[in-house]
Amino acid sequence: MLLLHASTWAGPMINHTSRDFYKTFAKIGLLSFGGPAAQIALMHRVLVDERAWLNESQFAGALSFCMLLPGPEAMQLATYAGWRLRGLAGGLAAGLLFVVPGALVIWALAMAYISYGAQPWAVAAFLGIKASVITIVVHALFALASKALNNLASIAIAVVAFLGIFAFGAPYPLILLLAAFAGGLFFSCKNTDKPTPVQPASNPIRTLFIGLVLWVTPLAVLYITDQNFLTELAAYFAQMALLSFGGAYALLGWMTQTIVQDHGWITAPQMIDALGLAETTPGPLILVTQFVSHVAGNAQGGIGMATLAGFITLWMVFTPCFVYIFVGAPYLERLLAMPRLRAALTGITAAVTGVIASLSLWFALSVLWPNGLEQGFANISIPALSLILSGMGLFSLLKGNLFLLLAGNATLGCALGAFSFL
Repeated sequence: MLLLHASTWAGPMINHTSRDFYKTFAKIGLLSFGGPAAQIALMHRVLVDERAWLNESQFAGALSFCMLLPGPEAMQLATYAGWRLRGLAGGLAAGLLFVVPGALVIWALAMAYISYGAQPWAVAAFLGIKASVITIVVHALFALASKALNNLASIAIAVVAFLGIFAFGAPYPLILLLAAFAGGLFFSCKNTDKPTPVQPASNPIRTLFIGLVLWVTPLAVLYITDQNFLTELAAYFAQMALLSFGGAYALLGWMTQTIVQDHGWITAPQMIDALGLAETTPGPLILVTQFVSHVAGNAQGGIGMATLAGFITLWMVFTPCFVYIFVGAPYLERLLAMPRLRAALTGITAAVTGVIASLSLWFALSVLWPNGLEQGFANISIPALSLILSGMGLFSLLKGNLFLLLAGNATLGCALGAFSFL
């Protein structure tokens, strides 16, 4: 099996004990709050500054590689670091230690949400959380736009992507495909560095084959056993795993378009609640997909179905992330030296900015006009507007601490509820 070849997969081994390895990656997994930027900074501090298990060049190259891949770059960076240090077994352990703590917290939060979400105090608290989510997403939008939209071509791609998904409901995969084509056409990402020779995986074709079989087996079993809802859910998140460029914020725009509007598995307020709760947990933000599936599963068949749906989603979303790393990591430098690939990814990044802008606007409209715009702009929710403004103030005052922002605005939401303004 693959484990027999683990030692030939990794880069130069560094002296460390198994205890040190697992303790370090468990620490990273438990403290990985605040989204990918904070998680990457945490890994840099621990793996480069404190442990010196990776040098600056290795860390930067690995990060660039992971950012080229679909999926959560911070989780894939942890997996790559584990692979480089201890081969396949180390990569599996590091990736799982990054995901599992947050997944367990998400499961507990989803169960509590399903049981208590309709209580008046919970409704009031979640209004505060929803208002905070708007602030968080808008801040992420501006942070990405400042880096991605630096010329007229990238701005044009972002605007077209925004109009495509918000105004015309264009499929997200089509938007990515056209953005990649436009990026390859309009952008120049020349790389004059000659890639150094690499040691390939012992058998990359076998690795890819086994990974694909493991990934799609649950989907095949669900289909054979006529589990229609779970089959459709698994197939959807399998597709998402292949197209998850741009992080969870970009994916939420697509999820809103399909899960809320097309399939009707959850409601728009539940989608916003899902992101708010996912922001408070360790691990990759894409765990929001697990929460969404728990809620959707409960609507289809109760708590048991909710739990099963959530963990099937985890499998479909994260299994490809391990396969990407184990197959592609040995070719890291060669992949980074491909100018056309980088140009296409530049186009995709610009499009993702437009998708996140559409998500921001959709969130704001849903929170400020919960009954829809049909009754006019004067029907705006004053409590929601107040909490959005308080969220912006708290974000600035707390210097971007997302956990305190969500907790503070949830408390303010409860206070407004207590005074019967909701």
